[in-house]
Amino acid sequence: MAKEKFGVAVDEEIVREVDELVAECDDLGVSRSEIVEAILTAFVQSEANQVERVREIIIRKRKGTI
Repeated sequence: MAKEKFGVAVDEEIVREVDELVAECDDLGVSRSEIVEAILTAFVQSEANQVERVREIIIRKRKGTI
């Protein structure tokens, strides 16, 4: 499967959380990019309604409730 690169801007708190995951997976030699890809893969392949879930997350972030 071909991969495509794109840039994203995330809150510093998310960066810290991703960096913690990188540290905890040190034995795998994983990168931030690989962690983010794994999270996105799990989300997209889940049985949940992704559109509904993404909308909920965006609304909550805009309201400052998450």
